Amino acid sequence: MPVEWQPVRQSRTHELVLQSIEEQVFAGKLRAGDRLPPERELAPVFGVSRSALREALRVLETIGVLVAQPGRGPDSGARIVRNPDDALGRLLRLHFALGSYSLHDVMEARVALERSSFAAAAKYAVDRDLDEASAVVHRMSQPGILPEEFNELDTQFHVMVATSSGNALTSTLTSAVRESVRPLILRALEEVDDWSATRQHLNAQHSELLRLVRTGHGEEAADLAELHIRGFHGTLVDDERTAEDAEERTADGDEERNEAGEAARDEDGPGGQR
Repeated sequence: MPVEWQPVRQSRTHELVLQSIEEQVFAGKLRAGDRLPPERELAPVFGVSRSALREALRVLETIGVLVAQPGRGPDSGARIVRNPDDALGRLLRLHFALGSYSLHDVMEARVALERSSFAAAAKYAVDRDLDEASAVVHRMSQPGILPEEFNELDTQFHVMVATSSGNALTSTLTSAVRESVRPLILRALEEVDDWSATRQHLNAQHSELLRLVRTGHGEEAADLAELHIRGFHGTLVDDERTAEDAEERTADGDEERNEAGEAARDEDGPGGQR
């Protein structure tokens, strides 16, 4: 079915271009792998400037549904793709940094997602996927590994298990949620008193999780996954709450001092005389 492009109104132009492209996707006229016409052809069809069109295309690229290749070769131009993982991870990282979600919210989301993925992996994971996850766990067990590499491999392990569960959306959401707190978890790993003991403890849990999945013990794997997440991630939540309590106490103290100062000034009356 040919794609039918329609001119758009000039008001909020790039958003209307986005809406028009979305409509073509929803109607099934644009699919993953399809190429958009060149800018010089598409802009006049929409009735917009090429700069407005480029702005709309940049938004689509940011949210992971389009890639744009510059140049004039056969691979140049804009192409519709399905790449939600990076886009969702970036989006959640920004909103987490801006305070849209608390660490507690993120932890509870991780628990729900990973309980589901570990239980499903015990039923549906194939040996090849579990062998790859096992190789990651082995790399994490190396004595000289540093927190940064460990954190990267830790993320890979959890995403691998989610992928092996057979649920693409669970895998994408697990990756996005884990990515959103990756910098914070890395900082916490770097600040532990005994890195060697922490690494060994966390990786022992990884090994046991993998064993439970391999042997089909889904509920036990889900329970251990929750314990694993609440164990280390939970300390970050506790630290956040401690910091919030300290800020609240400081704010309360400042307010009380301000009120006491105002009361004293009221008693002094005009000119500072009692």
